[in-house]
Amino acid sequence: MRGLVTKSTGSWYLVLGEDGKRVECRIKGKFRTKGIKTTNPVAVGDWVTYEMEPDQHSAVITHLEPRRNYIIRRSVNLSKQTQIIGANLDQAILVVTLASPPTSLGFIDRFLVTAEAYDIPAILVFNKLDLFSDEGLQILQEYSGMYERIGYPCYSVSAQDGTHLEQLRALLKDKTTLVSGHSGVGKSTLINALEPSAALKTGEISDWSDKGKHTTTFAEMIDLSFGGKLIDTPGIRELGVVDIEKGELSHFFPEMRARLNQCRFHNCRHMNEPGCVIVEAVQNGSIEPSRYESYLSIYNNQDNRN
Repeated sequence: MRGLVTKSTGSWYLVLGEDGKRVECRIKGKFRTKGIKTTNPVAVGDWVTYEMEPDQHSAVITHLEPRRNYIIRRSVNLSKQTQIIGANLDQAILVVTLASPPTSLGFIDRFLVTAEAYDIPAILVFNKLDLFSDEGLQILQEYSGMYERIGYPCYSVSAQDGTHLEQLRALLKDKTTLVSGHSGVGKSTLINALEPSAALKTGEISDWSDKGKHTTTFAEMIDLSFGGKLIDTPGIRELGVVDIEKGELSHFFPEMRARLNQCRFHNCRHMNEPGCVIVEAVQNGSIEPSRYESYLSIYNNQDNRN
C-alpha cells in the first residue's frame, strides 16, 4: 500500500492511503534514510509504502520514496540533533513578529538560507499587524523592503482581525506549504483564520520569557478547503543550519550569488580578501549589513541563539 504521511508524533505516523483511508503506522527496527542522520527518518509530506499488521488496525512503514526536497533543522542544544520538519514542499512560509515575541533578523536569514539550500521558495509573513505602532509600521516597511529587494515575497497580516488573509489564501491555493516560526508568533491562530476546520489549539505568550508556549507539539498536514495543503510545525525557539559547506554558503544568499564570479579570487571567503566584491557591496550599501552579519555568523558557526 502507498500513502502520504500527514502527521508525525515521533513514534507513530498517520498515513493517508491512496484508498482514502487513514492508518496509524510505525517503523519496525532500524529505519534509516540514506545519507541523512535525523531524529525522524520519516517526516510529514513523505510518500511511503506500508503493510497492514495482522490486526488490520495499524501498519508498518516498509519503504520511503525519494524526496523532491525537504526542510531540515539542527537543535542548538548540546545534542545537536537534526530533524526534518517537512518534505516534498512547493513553498515554505516563515511567520514573523516584530514583538511579542520578536523574530531576529539572524533567525529569518538562517531560515531563508536553509530554504535556498534545499531549493524551496520561501515567503515571509509578518503577523500581528493589529498590534503595530507607527514606529513598528516603519520598521515593518524597512524589513519588507530589504527582503523584497533580494527577491523574497513579504506579506503583512493580522490573524486576529483577518487583515490581508485573502492574499495568503491565493498564495496557498493548490500548493503544499510548510508553515514555520517561533513559538508565539500566532501560527496556529493564523492557520485557524485561514482554515477554521483545522481547530488548532492556541496559546498565550509567557510573560517571563516573552516567548510563546508550544501549542503545536508535532508536525501535521492540514487540507485546505479552497485547495492545497499546509504543514503545521512545532514552534522553533532556535534554528541551526545543517550540512552547508562553508565554501558554498554565499551561494544561498541571492544578493551574494549574483556577484560571486566578480571576486578577484575564486575561493574568496568574503571576509578580508583583497578584491572582494561582496565586502565592497556591503561598504557601499548594495548589500544590507544585517545580511552580511548573518553570513559571518553562520560561516563561523556562531548561530546558536534565536
